[in-house]
Amino acid sequence: MWLLAVLLLPNLYGAGVELQVQYAAIQKVMARQMFGIGGRMYVKGSPETRCSFAYLENPVLGEAAGRIEIKAKFSGKNATSLFGRCIGFGDAFDMRIMASPYYDGGLIRLKDVDVETAGRDSLYARKVRAAITENLSKKFEYKVADEARRILERPQSGEPYKQQLQNFQVSQIRVTPAALLLTLEFTLVVQ
Repeated sequence: MWLLAVLLLPNLYGAGVELQVQYAAIQKVMARQMFGIGGRMYVKGSPETRCSFAYLENPVLGEAAGRIEIKAKFSGKNATSLFGRCIGFGDAFDMRIMASPYYDGGLIRLKDVDVETAGRDSLYARKVRAAITENLSKKFEYKVADEARRILERPQSGEPYKQQLQNFQVSQIRVTPAALLLTLEFTLVVQ
């Protein structure tokens, strides 16, 4: 019961509860959600389309200039299969992706996605940047409300009451060098 008092104490004074989500945890969520197929996020094709594909791999998350920074390796090929060989263009290079996190109906999402391709500004690189920008904005979501509900509504061993999370909101998100800091506003009802 003391845990409930500690959680609810900041709300008595109008301040939210601060949740620190370290980049290693976000990186694990991103790897599971988006980089599942062999550790790759395909933005075009699949592992079966060996002559026409584009993917990111090995994402590393951090902070830069107050935004989330994702560094990843890009590999792609735009070719045609001819007599069992791929004839066409392909490239591989490092990418740097910058994005701003925001709260949207129980989810942390990314907006204002900017993609840099290390020293590349060809037509192909521009198309890659556009595809990554669109994919990352649409695909990434951290289910913060579901996570909070799972943790805070977990039955307490031997206790005759249950907890229910209500009115969950994220009022502020700060990007720091070590983690995302989320200011949570919620009501925890004990029944």
